Amino acid sequence: MNNPYIAALEALRVQPTHKLKQIGDQWRTPDTIWWGINSLYGPFVLDLFADRENHKCEAYYTAEENALTQNWSERLKELNGAAYANPPYSRASEQDGQYITGMRHIINHTMAMRELGGRYVYFIKAATSEVWWPEDADHVAFVRGRVSFDLPAWYRPEPGQPTESSAGFGAAIAVFDKTWHGPRMGYVSRDELEARGAAFIAQIEKAAARLRPLQREEEPPVTSNDVWSAEVNLISAQIPNIALLHADHQRKLKHHINRMLLERQPSSSIINAAQSLAITFGERVQ
Repeated sequence: MNNPYIAALEALRVQPTHKLKQIGDQWRTPDTIWWGINSLYGPFVLDLFADRENHKCEAYYTAEENALTQNWSERLKELNGAAYANPPYSRASEQDGQYITGMRHIINHTMAMRELGGRYVYFIKAATSEVWWPEDADHVAFVRGRVSFDLPAWYRPEPGQPTESSAGFGAAIAVFDKTWHGPRMGYVSRDELEARGAAFIAQIEKAAARLRPLQREEEPPVTSNDVWSAEVNLISAQIPNIALLHADHQRKLKHHINRMLLERQPSSSIINAAQSLAITFGERVQ
């Protein structure tokens, strides 16, 4: 039988509409912030608490896999990089006698993995009064400026509910790495993280633009398929002006989205690639 936490999360995802307060553990780290943190403490190769829709790395642990039962250190040795976490803050929940959530249990497992080797970088609330606050982290950088997190891709607001996040809170970056030789505490501004992240994203988009001619040559054949999964339609709805494209181009774009979903690429990467492709198709129509 599924853990109640997992069952409730799956039921929430498939609801036709949502209230903002239902988001719970599913807030996403903004891409510019994530890339900024990555530039300072990465490279990140493993997302410790994620799912098929919000993971930031190609390798990640889902709630079903329960990161608190996994040997992160061994995985990082295979992947050759650091681990990232925007951890869940919900109350402690157990599955088959093993905790799956609960910040105290998450921090305890993190310290055990630290002893085995590897770097684990957490983006957390700057909640120094909480019992789980990582006093034993090797480095903590407090973020100057409030950070607003992104809504999950599956969020469909009820009438009257916000369509985007506006509230923010104080945040900190905690590094667990017994080989750390830097200061124990420091500060970094939100603006610096966003600027660093934006620079990385710009480089990625330039690289994607150089590959675009190859993408044109390798486009999938056009079919008459107009039946798509809910995930494909959900991501397609986030692509501006897709409805203005020729029907064949819409199908090609959805083929690409479907392929990237099958490859389990992050939703943010799929959306960015689809937006670039939509622009290309739009240029051809003009």
